[in-house]
Formats: sequence, structure tokens, C-alpha cells
Amino acid sequence: MTTEELTTNILKALEEIRPFLNSDGGDIQLVSVEDGKHVKVRLQGACTNCSVNHMTLRAGVETTIKKYAPQIETVVNVG
Repeated sequence: MTTEELTTNILKALEEIRPFLNSDGGDIQLVSVEDGKHVKVRLQGACTNCSVNHMTLRAGVETTIKKYAPQIETVVNVG
């Protein structure tokens, strides 16, 4: 998978998870993809100060990204 294809797939994953984040007053932005296997995102809005944002990141965001791009190893919030 090319870098372009990988980025496109990650953006598709974020579009899938975005409505759930929006419903709680939050959002998400792709910051970078490093070495083709590490993703940095920025949780925004209500997700910034949410006490369970680490669970949202792991259970929702990371799982969805890995569905679209299985080679991704880590997803971190750089808030």
C-alpha cells in the first residue's frame, strides 16, 4: 500500500468514527502517519478534556483505523 493509499484509508476510518465523536461534542484530526505504521491524531472539542478519551482512542479510533489499514501498529493522541 502506498503512502497515499494508506493516508486515504486512515481518513476513511476517521470519517467512519467522526459521527460518534461529533455526537458527544468532539472531533478528530489526522496529524501524521510515521513509518507507515504509527498514526498521530488530535482529539478536539469535548474529546480534549474527556476523562475517557484514552478508551475512545483505543476502543473506537484505533480499532477503526486498523480495520481500514491493518499494518498500523499504534495510534496516539497528540492533543
